[in-house]
Amino acid sequence: MPTLICDCNQTMPLQPQALGEALHENLTLHSALCRRQVGAFQKAILSGDDVMVACTQEKRLFAEIGQQTEGASSVIRFVNIRETGGWSKDAAQASPKIAALLAVAHLPEAEPVPTVSYSSTGRLLIIGELDAAERAAGLLSDTLDVTLFSLGAGRDGGVQERRYPVLAGKIQNLTGWLGAFELKWQCSNPIDLDLCTRCNACVAACPEGAIGFDYQIDSSLCKSHRACVKACAVAGAIDFSREPEGLSESFDLVLDLRAKPAFTQHALPQGYFRWDGHDSRTLLQLQALVGEFEKPRFVVYKQKLCAHSRNEKIGCTACIDVCSASAISSERGRQQIVVNANLCVGCGACTTVCPSGALGYSYPRAGDQGTKIKTLLATYTRAGGKQAALLLHSQEAGSRLLGDLGRLARLDPATHGVPARVLPVAMWHTASTGLELWLSAIAHGASQVWLLMTDEEALQYTDAVRAQMDVAQAILSGLGYQGEHFRLLHARDARDLAGLDADLQAASAQGVAKSAGFSVLADKRATLELALDHLVAQAAAQPEVIALPATGSPLGALAINRDACTLCLSCVNACPASALQDNPQAPQLKFIEKNCVQCGLCIKTCPEKALSLVPQLRLTAQRKEAIVLNELQPYACVRCGKPFGTLKAIESMLGKLAGHAMFQGAAADRLKMCSDCRVIDIYSADNEIAINDIRQA
Repeated sequence: MPTLICDCNQTMPLQPQALGEALHENLTLHSALCRRQVGAFQKAILSGDDVMVACTQEKRLFAEIGQQTEGASSVIRFVNIRETGGWSKDAAQASPKIAALLAVAHLPEAEPVPTVSYSSTGRLLIIGELDAAERAAGLLSDTLDVTLFSLGAGRDGGVQERRYPVLAGKIQNLTGWLGAFELKWQCSNPIDLDLCTRCNACVAACPEGAIGFDYQIDSSLCKSHRACVKACAVAGAIDFSREPEGLSESFDLVLDLRAKPAFTQHALPQGYFRWDGHDSRTLLQLQALVGEFEKPRFVVYKQKLCAHSRNEKIGCTACIDVCSASAISSERGRQQIVVNANLCVGCGACTTVCPSGALGYSYPRAGDQGTKIKTLLATYTRAGGKQAALLLHSQEAGSRLLGDLGRLARLDPATHGVPARVLPVAMWHTASTGLELWLSAIAHGASQVWLLMTDEEALQYTDAVRAQMDVAQAILSGLGYQGEHFRLLHARDARDLAGLDADLQAASAQGVAKSAGFSVLADKRATLELALDHLVAQAAAQPEVIALPATGSPLGALAINRDACTLCLSCVNACPASALQDNPQAPQLKFIEKNCVQCGLCIKTCPEKALSLVPQLRLTAQRKEAIVLNELQPYACVRCGKPFGTLKAIESMLGKLAGHAMFQGAAADRLKMCSDCRVIDIYSADNEIAINDIRQA
């Protein structure tokens, strides 16, 4: 794939020889590729090979030229090196970064992911006061099939001409998404809007003025004169004896004009819009949502790994708590979570906080993201770059901010721009990466990983990402790596990033002496273990245990109160990660720290409350071995001598049942027997009455 580079009218000090050596390609420097030197572009696309153009400024122009060039069959790809590298005060030192950006752009495109489909015929529900709803409908009815739900007449009331179907009543529930909204409401007003002709006879006849221009009766004003019934005798639209009726109807789109909307989560369902009556972009978006649509299926769920629920006990709820779209819920009957792909907006925060890897992000897949970062860092280092700092940002708002920062650096002498050692990485959403990818980046040669967040992120994302960063930083600090390796950046515009270079210098951090060679895997825990192994091997300090923050840690141990534990082993059955195990040969409780995801299911299951979580990272070989947390003396059957429980559990049971009338004498002795001997003793006892011996009197 040939690469075309351009210094944009000599505003960037590009070094074609150095860049070519890093890419193993002979590069020609252009200065006006999109204007006077466009012939070089046309020659490249006539070669039949795919072409990489290192410019996004004129992406549209190049695409049009490609379509108009007869015989051109090349696929054209684009990468931005200007605002992110060439337009900065240290652009002369930015060749390693630019080479890295070009190398990543040359990577094969990721395989397509499964999609989620939507179908909309344009049936729109507008909820609000009738006057405002009719005004909104007038702007949309030429392209959409509008139905109004009236919440009162409003200041002006409805117009005389009935232009749209009108519903009214008390809304009970509104659920769904684009193409599949369902409205449920209760209709209890005496006036049937389908029969009403808006003749206004009832309005004129009502002595209390209880009927407004929404053609509904205000029950607080009505004194039951029933003059309206007489006035409407012919149409028969008014019936005070009508029973309240529950109704439902489906819609493709919803426009909500209320101050208190139907949905309050940060990420609203696709197809649902709020409107204050001013921003016309909302109406344009609505009009475009007619037809068939697809989006990526962002999340993959592996129920077997999930630590949410066992035995009717709820353990980990991290994904449910962090989801800003209310797309994840608990399905208690099946003891698992349910991810509604239609509501999911792809933030990936659920995959970041998931301790077990049951939720995995697929846009891009973990392996593709890891390959991108590994290639970026390897090329940067090979080209002579030092102290690489990854800057993860969203591909929309984040990219726009970095573009603005690059332009500001061209115009403002005081603005540095994106520093030469900062490697920007665009992603669908900044909350979609967690400590396993960040630690892998450090292992692959990054000295720092920073996340750029803007106003588009929900507040819970910030808390979740910060908690993950605290865990990752605690690990590196405990291993003796000096400095601050992880930080969250919050920016509303480019001016908030003007001091990025100074911040990086003040927060310099120590990386690894030798970059790792492993690849990021789809298995979150496996990737984390690979990163930890490399970081431990390169670490200056080798403590036995590193204490980790209590919030957000997917690593840790268990503490046990042996005096309270009866070795009932209910915790073993509850553990989703096989961190807790029993011993078939002896009454023992074993624990493998490496497997523990700190979900807390064992704690909530334990009847004696004998367990507690200990967030930590043990660096000794003991972490991967099964250690004995507790063991007790076995209790032998008083009849056959076979062990069938623990001495402590049987003695505890005997003590609790000592005063019970059902467990006295022989019955109490049977509690000391194994299951086989207990049955034998019941059938062989002389004083026992068999069910067959019972006769009716």
